[in-house]
Amino acid sequence: MSEQQRRPTAIDAVAERHLESVLRLQPSFALSLGVPDPAPGLGDRSPAGLEQVADAARATLRELARTPVEDDVDRVTVAAMQDRLGLEVALHEAGELLGDLNVIASPVQDLRMVFDLLPTDTDADRALVGERLAAVPAAVAGYVESLRAAAAGGRVAAARQVEACAVEAAGYARGFFPDFAAQHGLGPAGDLAARAYAELSEFLRTELLPQAPAADAVGRDRYGLWSRYFVGADVDLDETYAWGLEEVARVRAEMADVARQVTGTGDAAAAAAALDADPDLVVEGAANFRAWMQDRSDRTVDALQDRHFDIPAAIRRLECRIAPTTSGGIYYTGPSEDFTRPGRMWWAVPAGQTTFSTWREATTVHHEGVPGHHLQIGQTAVRSEVLNRWRRQGCWISGHGEGWALYAERLMQDLGFLESPGEVLGMLDAQLLRAGRVVLDIGFHCGLPAPAEVGGGAWTYEKAWAYLRSVSGNHPDVLRFELDRYLGWAGQAPSYKVGERLWTALRDDVAAAEGAAFDLKAFHRRALDVGSVGLDVLRSALLP
Repeated sequence: MSEQQRRPTAIDAVAERHLESVLRLQPSFALSLGVPDPAPGLGDRSPAGLEQVADAARATLRELARTPVEDDVDRVTVAAMQDRLGLEVALHEAGELLGDLNVIASPVQDLRMVFDLLPTDTDADRALVGERLAAVPAAVAGYVESLRAAAAGGRVAAARQVEACAVEAAGYARGFFPDFAAQHGLGPAGDLAARAYAELSEFLRTELLPQAPAADAVGRDRYGLWSRYFVGADVDLDETYAWGLEEVARVRAEMADVARQVTGTGDAAAAAAALDADPDLVVEGAANFRAWMQDRSDRTVDALQDRHFDIPAAIRRLECRIAPTTSGGIYYTGPSEDFTRPGRMWWAVPAGQTTFSTWREATTVHHEGVPGHHLQIGQTAVRSEVLNRWRRQGCWISGHGEGWALYAERLMQDLGFLESPGEVLGMLDAQLLRAGRVVLDIGFHCGLPAPAEVGGGAWTYEKAWAYLRSVSGNHPDVLRFELDRYLGWAGQAPSYKVGERLWTALRDDVAAAEGAAFDLKAFHRRALDVGSVGLDVLRSALLP
C-alpha cells in the first residue's frame, strides 16, 4: 500500500488515544509540543498523578495486544509502543520516577522551561501564560509530595543533585519568575510561581538534603534499566565501556593529525589555543553570536536541501535563540504541531562568557539544526499522511535522536561541509567529549575500573573531574555542570555516542544488504521517516 493510499488503522487509533490521555494528564508536555487547547494547569506530579500516567500506559499495552496489525507501519507502531510504554511502566514500578531529581531534566527544570515556549504577543496570550504561572504552586506541591514518598521508601537522589537543585530553584525564584512576570505584566502570577520555587528550594535544602546519600553512583542494576530506556537497545555495558576507551584513543589520534594542519605539531591543545587567538574565528557578545548561529544554520539548509537531504518546506527555518538561563546547556525544541512556532536552537550562555569561538561551535549548529535534530524531528512532524500523532510527537528516544545528531556531525565532515581544519578539530573535540562520557558514565555508575591515566582503581569525583578535563577543553563552569549532569542522569550521556555507533552500523548493514542499489540520501530519508523509535525497533524496520 502506498503512503498516499494509507488510511488510519485500528492500531493508529490506539496510539492516538494514548497520546491524548498523556496530553490530558501532562499538560506541560502538551504545551511543549504546541498542541492546541491543552488541558489547564501543569499536571499532577504527585504519586497519584504518576500512577495515572502509568495506568494509561498499562491500558494501552493491553489494548495493543488485542488489536490486529494491518500493515508494516502498524508493526513498527506496536513494537515501538511496547518497547517505550513497557519501559515507562518498569521505571515507574521500580520507583525511579517518584524521586526524579537531577540538575538538567527533572521537574525542577521542566516546570520552568515550559515558559520559554509559550507565546506572549497578545493580551490573550499573556492571560493564558498568567494562568500557567498561577498553576506552578500546585505542580510544585505534587512534586514535593512525590519526593517525600520516594524518600520514605529509601529512594533519594544523591546529595550533590539535591544541593545543586536547591540552588537552581532559588535562582529561579529570585530571577527568572519575577523577571519573566515583570516583562509581560504578570506580576501577581509571577509572585505565586516565585514563592513556590522558593519553598521548593527550602524543602530540598532543609528536608531532603539531610536524607540524601553521599554516593553518586546508582549501581549496575538501576543503570541497566536506564541504559535500555535511553538507548532504545540492549547493549553490553562491559563491552561498551571497553569500546569507549578505544574510541577516546582513536579520536585523540585523529585530533593530533588535524592539529598538524593548524600548527604543524600534533598538539591538539596548542592548535585550539591558536584557533582561539585568531580574531577572525571569535565573535564578541551573545547577540552577535546568535546572529552567527542563525547565518550558519540558514546557509547549511540552503546547501543541503534537495542535494543531500529531502528537507520539507515547512521546516526549512530554524530559529536560533539565546536562552534566558545561564547553565551552559545547548538544546533544541521542536516546532509546534501546526508549525506556527518554528523549531528552535537554544544556547544558555554561562554568566560572564562574552566571547565565542566559531571553529568550536559550527558542529553544534549541525547537531542541533540541520542535518541534526531539526531535520530529524521536523521530518517526522510533517509525516501526518503516514504516521499517527504518537509516532510523530509522543515518542522521543535519546539514543535515536542524539545518536542521529552525532552521526550528522560526522556526516558533515564526510560531505565536505566543515569549512576548515579548525572546524574539523571542533567536531572532533565534541566527539572526544561524547566518547569520554561513555567511559565516565558507565564506569562510574557501574563500578568499573577507572582509566590508568587518572590512577585506575575505583572511580571518585576527583578522578571523574580529571578525566572529563582530559577529554574536553570547554570552560570549567560548563564542565562542572556536565559532570553533575552525568552523575545525576545515569545512562543518558552515553546514548549519544552509543546511538551514533548503532546508526553507523545500521547504515553499513543496509548498504551491504542493498549492494549497488544503496543510495545514501534515500537511506537517510527512509530511516528518518520511521520516526524516533528505539534503535532495536529501527533496525528491525529497515532490515526485516
